[in-house]
Amino acid sequence: MRPYLEKLTLEPDSSLSRLNRRLDDAIPFQWHHHPEFELTLTLNSRGQRFIGDHVGEYHDGDLVLVGPNLPHTWFSREKIEAGEPHIALVIWFHPDWAQQIVHDFIEFRPLSTMLARASRGLQFTPTAAAAVRSMFESLFSCSPAERLLTLLTVLNRLSTDASQPLASTPALQDAPGENRDRIDRVLTHIHTNYTRSIKLPELADIAALSVSGLHRLFLRHTGKTISDYVTHIRIGDACARLSGTAQPISYIADVIGYASLANFNRQFRSLKGMAPREYRNLFRTQ
Repeated sequence: MRPYLEKLTLEPDSSLSRLNRRLDDAIPFQWHHHPEFELTLTLNSRGQRFIGDHVGEYHDGDLVLVGPNLPHTWFSREKIEAGEPHIALVIWFHPDWAQQIVHDFIEFRPLSTMLARASRGLQFTPTAAAAVRSMFESLFSCSPAERLLTLLTVLNRLSTDASQPLASTPALQDAPGENRDRIDRVLTHIHTNYTRSIKLPELADIAALSVSGLHRLFLRHTGKTISDYVTHIRIGDACARLSGTAQPISYIADVIGYASLANFNRQFRSLKGMAPREYRNLFRTQ
């Protein structure tokens, strides 16, 4: 499922595919996944990124590697330069191509660890993103041969970075087409409605399954119960707000779907090992 990438194919003279996405209004929420690795550099934009059950803030220069079949999307909040578009520079490459590079060239063996870790999505440090930014941008103007060499240089540089995993679990297990469509519909609904109470019969109707059938399908393909998955998304949103805004904690709890501040504090501590205020203070100290 790729709403804006239905015709994604390898370029005839290249080992990779590219998208120079420039949007004047906004980067829309378009939950999707695909069998390729995706390396995305986002420029002149701020907002939230959703990768698996991760919800986090992104800013100008954000660089992320998403593994095969890991659902993801970006959702912009504002531009940095109002007169310029939101920009997403995207590179896709197939796992078979990456594995062949790793297998055939001993110099690129360190890539294997990074590619395996990308099953949960990886955010690269600002230092690493800045170091490869000009090379990454050149991928959209250089010749095919230069493009290949540049991509390998970028990947090699990123493989030594202290990148951080994003989702709490790897990509969804492979599923038959019908079940994949069911779980995609359910995940899209959850990600666009997690700030309110979502009833199980509501999700079961979307999946065209019984409630018990939905439970089994969801657990099999996400490794989590529905309630645990929603909690991870909500707490991820809370973390982004606590670290990136001055919004009051009570407001954050309410806006992400918690009617009870005590329940929010309890679930936040359960996942993060500290209270929301302690979490916010970590970033104020930094």
